[in-house]
This record gives sequence, C-alpha cells and structure tokens, in this order.
Amino acid sequence: MQAKLDVVGIVTADMGKTLAFYRLLGLAVPADADSQPHVEVALPGGLRLAFDTQQTIRSFHPGWRPGTGQLSLAFRLPDAVAVDAAYAQVTAAGYHGELAPFDAFWGQRYAMVRDPDGNGVALFAPLPASS
Repeated sequence: MQAKLDVVGIVTADMGKTLAFYRLLGLAVPADADSQPHVEVALPGGLRLAFDTQQTIRSFHPGWRPGTGQLSLAFRLPDAVAVDAAYAQVTAAGYHGELAPFDAFWGQRYAMVRDPDGNGVALFAPLPASS
C-alpha cells in the first residue's frame, strides 16, 4: 500500500464560527467561505485542511451522528511568549480554553483550546534546552 495523508477533515455545526476560529490561528481562509458547505485550506507541505458542514456529511452518509472532540490539531508557534499570547487572544475572542499555557515535561510550552465543535487544538512551542 502506498497511501499518503493528504487531507485532514473537520465536520462543523457552524461553518462561519469554525472558520473564524481557525482564521484567528492564522489559516488563510477566504472571507467568502463562511457560507460554503465544503471548504479546503492548503497547508505548508502540501497537506490540506477540509471543513464540511454536518449537512454535507449527512447528504452522503445519512446515518452519520456528530461526536465531540474526536479530532485534535496542533499549531506550532515560534516561542513560549507566542503560545501565551495566542492562548490569550483565542480565549479573549470567546473560545474555550481547555488547558492554560504551561511548561510541559516533554519540552514544550503547551496549551489547549477547543474549536466551536469541541475539537482540541494544541498551541505549542519548543522550550529552550536547559543546560
């Protein structure tokens, strides 16, 4: 098998709210995409992030039911200060802060927020190596 990961998909209850959240994190999503049933955003390295409304999924999979937090994404930031600032900006915009920024034992400044559909979105940056 020669499968290659090409698309990560997110199913959303409200396309406009979800796209606003990901724009806040720096994704280049066209402004006119908020009312579309399917939206794709090209990511560095050729991967794509796709968003589909629940109605779109039900159109070809009538038995589909929404879940919560079944997907997790991670956004790398340049440093610990940027993680703290991104967390503050996202939570100030009204999104749920799951884990406030902290220095994780695995060597990252790490925080977690939730998108409007309950998916976990990590914000992280490598910590400087200790001497």
